[in-house]
Amino acid sequence: MSVREQFDFDLKNLRDKLIELGSVTEIALSKSIDALENQDIEQALQIIEDDYLANDLEEEINNMAMLLIAKQQPVATDLRRIIVALKIASDIERMADFAVNIAKSTIRIGKEPLVKPISTIKSMHKIATEMLSLSIKAFNEEDIVLAKKVADMDDQVDEMYGEVMRDVLELMKTKSEYLQQLTQLAFVGRYIERTADHATNISESIMYLVKGKRYDLNT
Repeated sequence: MSVREQFDFDLKNLRDKLIELGSVTEIALSKSIDALENQDIEQALQIIEDDYLANDLEEEINNMAMLLIAKQQPVATDLRRIIVALKIASDIERMADFAVNIAKSTIRIGKEPLVKPISTIKSMHKIATEMLSLSIKAFNEEDIVLAKKVADMDDQVDEMYGEVMRDVLELMKTKSEYLQQLTQLAFVGRYIERTADHATNISESIMYLVKGKRYDLNT
């Protein structure tokens, strides 16, 4: 195997690990909203316990990237691919942390009946999770059109987050006995909104990878 072939092989392994991290995180996010909706404390605890999966994968990606840089001394586009992989891994791991945070909010709410339907939160979550999935696909295919589509979806999440916060603040005035629960639901909305922001960050990284310049897609 030539030096170039070995480099391409190692780069593919790095990309595959990143896709695996995305999959693990997507599963954690899906389980977190299910745990909240069903007030499933055991599932919430399992999400927290399984957080090591994303952490270990991010560390593995970091080590692989550092070895590639040290051994191959890549330049130009190859170096950008490695740098972008590191940045995207960090963004995805933060999303996994948000799944854990949602699980912790579920535990804090406990079995107290939900004071409001979480339909808007679920809709936010569905879009944010789809953004993660599409952003990983855009990275794998180096597809800037798809990356831009992901960034555009962030506006929908922002709008729904505003709706959630308005509802929560209004209920705090009339349902003060549910203050702790409402506070946790506000936190959940924020975690999902931040998840969408990190998916947009991934889109920006893809634009940088393909175009060689940085774009701010969060405005």
